[in-house]
Amino acid sequence: MDLVPSPSSKFLKVVCEQCKNEQIIFDKASSVVKCLVCENVLAEPTGGKINIKSKNVKLLS
Repeated sequence: MDLVPSPSSKFLKVVCEQCKNEQIIFDKASSVVKCLVCENVLAEPTGGKINIKSKNVKLLS
């Protein structure tokens, strides 16, 4: 019996398509996520999970 449920949200490691910078983002972000180096948009909020704009995504546990 689990007294504390495990969270359904995760962190993701994405790679910027323009500058190849690796960045860790939250999968339920409430604002636009931009690359810290070139300010390219990596993800956009949708009211729940984010809409990821990059191709290389790795789930972090």
